[in-house]
Amino acid sequence: MGHNSFYVTTPIYYVNDKPHIGHAYTTILADVLARYHRLMDEPTHFLTGTDEHGQKVQQAAKANNVSPLEHCNNTVVRFQELWQRLGITHDDFIRTTEPRHTQIVQAILSDLHERGLIYSASYKGWYCVPCERFYTEKDLVDGKCPECHRNTEELEERSYFFKMSQYQDRLIDYIESHPEFIQPAHRRQETLGFLKKQPLGDLCISRPKARLSWGIELPFDHDYVTYVWFDALVNYISAVGYRTNDALFSQWWPASYHLIGKDILTTHTVYWPTMLMAMGVELPKTVFAHGWWLVGDTKMSKSLNNVVNPMAMIDQYGVDAFRYFLMAGMSLGQDASFTEKIFVERYNADLANDLGNLASRAIKMIERNFAGLMPPCAEIGDDERELATLCLAAAGNMAEAVKNMQLDNGLGTVLATVREANRYFDKMKPWVLAKSGDLATLGRVLRHTMECLRIASGLLYPCMPKKMTILRRALGISEDAITPHMPRLSQWNVLSEGAKVALDEALFPRAEYKEDAPAAAPPAMAPTPKEKASKKADAVPGVISIAEVGKVKLQTAEIIAAEPVANSDKLLKLQVRIDQDLRQIVSGIAKFYSPDSLIGKHVIVITNLKPAVLRGVESNGMLLAAEHQGVLRLITTDGPIPSGASVG
Repeated sequence: MGHNSFYVTTPIYYVNDKPHIGHAYTTILADVLARYHRLMDEPTHFLTGTDEHGQKVQQAAKANNVSPLEHCNNTVVRFQELWQRLGITHDDFIRTTEPRHTQIVQAILSDLHERGLIYSASYKGWYCVPCERFYTEKDLVDGKCPECHRNTEELEERSYFFKMSQYQDRLIDYIESHPEFIQPAHRRQETLGFLKKQPLGDLCISRPKARLSWGIELPFDHDYVTYVWFDALVNYISAVGYRTNDALFSQWWPASYHLIGKDILTTHTVYWPTMLMAMGVELPKTVFAHGWWLVGDTKMSKSLNNVVNPMAMIDQYGVDAFRYFLMAGMSLGQDASFTEKIFVERYNADLANDLGNLASRAIKMIERNFAGLMPPCAEIGDDERELATLCLAAAGNMAEAVKNMQLDNGLGTVLATVREANRYFDKMKPWVLAKSGDLATLGRVLRHTMECLRIASGLLYPCMPKKMTILRRALGISEDAITPHMPRLSQWNVLSEGAKVALDEALFPRAEYKEDAPAAAPPAMAPTPKEKASKKADAVPGVISIAEVGKVKLQTAEIIAAEPVANSDKLLKLQVRIDQDLRQIVSGIAKFYSPDSLIGKHVIVITNLKPAVLRGVESNGMLLAAEHQGVLRLITTDGPIPSGASVG
């Protein structure tokens, strides 16, 4: 891979059902990263696609009374149409039913078999159909699949195995010497824990056609097809010329980022690297596992009927607003909450109020007072110099945020400059300047406000390409410069004097969120004596019932990262570990604790608190603390205890 090349992949998505927010999130994330790297003049290749073999596809096809390939052809269109709606700019879309892929999978299988790295043996284990994986008895949890918690069935059959076990020590050494390989760091530790806990077994890479016929046939045994994961993972190299185009392959491989959900960590950080080691192929630079979108504290699940439909969201609020929320609302590597209420609150605060309102106010004043033409570049004063410094710094911060996979922080910095521009605008009172006829000062204020909008629109372009294109045209930017260029976003006073300025309609009209009306209460029943006594106790001021206490969920948590919230001297953004999950909490303790002093503290957290957005940063929980006479102290445990322990 060339020094400046950027190759990003999504998982290839299974075609047994329609796409949901999880698919949309990973693909938008890859698209945003690809767009930023293109803005920075880096050669970029963005791959996505569909995984079209396996038992679930075969079963879905049978249920719909079509062939597996017909089912794939019908379902893949849903992904392709959604990607088009979402403005996804992938350079390649691979399907595992394509000859360019199946031929490479079979060539790899033949090579490994000839070198003795694939062998035949009898196997007995517990098989999970949805996960398409075998488990040993000790792997099961209450007799069910440890991943999806569904029932398994005991099977015994002759199979083919890949000698994955012989790469265990080599993989451990590689992960420990390449900390960038698995990110974020807690996922790296998770994989190392898995590898060091027990001997790594060999990987069953075949399924008998008698049980599963829909797959890539083993080239050395026509009675078997390939295990779907051994097939699917190969897409990352088959799509960029492995074994067919050496020049293309050397241009893009190793991949800069495999973007995955945390639920497929093992396949990408154990199966895939051992396969590559066996092939003699360099490992990808980074496998980055992002978190899940939750509804409150609950993972989205079809069985719970709480999955967000991306089509419905973009129909109601627009593609760009949806893209922005997904990028700004999740710290990469951690879980985040998605509710329509949170979405609307952030949309109105960041886009309608801050960005959209500033653009509307400034452009309308230019239309009224300067015939819709960009005012000249006037001498800069202290207020303008301060605004310019913040805006130019935001460009550098955004580039670093992209490099460090901290998009939410970068976007937060951009929106902070927009809020600063709003404060500048209000402080300078351009409406008073217009009324007094001071057009020179008015022109200076409007010109520098527009410069801030130019930089902000460029930095937000990868997230909101359609809306920012509209805004950049409204600022009078010429068509050949509508697509921003990162070096130009680090310069001030770039807008052309006399350029036509016009904005026909609001960029982001305010959205209204209406909660469903509560269901009618059931008819009241006569209280029992115990209930009468309880009600009498309830009447005492300040007394609550044990049931009310039980509504508050308290757990122990370990603080693993802390940093100040931009433009606030009170707030800190904390990353806390609760059992195996990470959570972001914003706490007003900056005056009492430095970020470094908090790392490693075991604190008590309210974990079922409704999410809130503070200074544009989402908070999911609350730290308990005591305050007396101006001194605040966090409530901590008096000794070591695992994070996630229940308190109460």
